Amino acid sequence: MTGPPGSGKSTVSEALADRWEPSVLVEGDAFFRFLRRGMIQPWLPESHAQNDTTVRAAAAAAGGFAAGGMAVVYDGVIGPWFLPAFARLTGVDVIDYVVLLPPVETCLKRVETRTGHGFTDLDAARHMHDDFVRETASDPPGAVLTDLPDDVAGVADAIIAAMASGRTRYTVAA
Repeated sequence: MTGPPGSGKSTVSEALADRWEPSVLVEGDAFFRFLRRGMIQPWLPESHAQNDTTVRAAAAAAGGFAAGGMAVVYDGVIGPWFLPAFARLTGVDVIDYVVLLPPVETCLKRVETRTGHGFTDLDAARHMHDDFVRETASDPPGAVLTDLPDDVAGVADAIIAAMASGRTRYTVAA
């Protein structure tokens, strides 16, 4: 489960993980909280090496849970530009890849009104939204969901339907 900040991925990921048993919710943001001294805000350009390392660790964790027979929902910013590396690092052969991409105005409003969340940078949120729009404009991997229901259960249902149709499938390159 991915998308720009404010797309609803964390809320929907929780609802999705509750639909399977056994299931695991791997929160990508939690891996950034492991960083202690010298952490660079992950949306800044100079954070690339830190982000790469952190997301690699999260991918390995997700893959470890999947290898143990659990349904894994990963919640984090994994754009199409990083999907091949992330998928390979999970160690599995096939993953389901879903991008939540509501209108930029929706994402910005959600980011602006967040409480208890470390990310509130509207310029960075707009930039990441633009990145997702650009990278999913033609021949995107997995399923890109843009016309989303207003309720969390409805979004989770749309994702389950996309999975059942095979639209979310991404085969990991060897």
